Amino acid sequence: MKAKSEKVAEVERFLQSALPLVRQEAGTTAWFAVRHGHSEFGIFDVFPGEAEREAHLTGPVAQALMERADELFAEPPQIQKLDVLADKLPATTPAGADTKGVLLTFRAKTGHDEEVERFLRDAQPLVEAEPATTAWFAVRLDDGRYGIFDVFPDEAGRLRHLAGRVPRELIKRAFSLLGSLPASDMLSVQAEKFEPTYRAAA
Repeated sequence: MKAKSEKVAEVERFLQSALPLVRQEAGTTAWFAVRHGHSEFGIFDVFPGEAEREAHLTGPVAQALMERADELFAEPPQIQKLDVLADKLPATTPAGADTKGVLLTFRAKTGHDEEVERFLRDAQPLVEAEPATTAWFAVRLDDGRYGIFDVFPDEAGRLRHLAGRVPRELIKRAFSLLGSLPASDMLSVQAEKFEPTYRAAA
């Protein structure tokens, strides 16, 4: 979501103000409001099933976002649905909030979707061993791309993850499994909600 140049601070406040409403949504397992660069914002959220996803998309946060879209954004917000292939969330709520995030997106080479999905699922135990990676999701987007979204308490945690085994293996396999190197966005986390006991969502 690209904010109008004069509305950047207001969009940031709007997303932060949405957190109490999201916390009341029992069916919203995890929700992250993020910022990329000066004026790009996004929301990443996951649910245990389709009914919970639809409840969120017709709920107060989505309604308020659409009502203020013309006022706040340079173009209408786009909603992209995804399927979660693998995930990591902590067993207990962390002491502090996450401040950094990463989004990687990529396409599988023709005929290699199953191998890419197997790679992403196999990466989950490796990420579980990363204490500074608070949450991690491997996803399949509705346009056929794949993605990895993860968040960290600070820049040091993000750098440790980016130097770790999963990104290294992904780059090594880029030309055998993927059509190109993954696109990467470095994010700042504006607000977050998640349930530590969550596993496997759609």
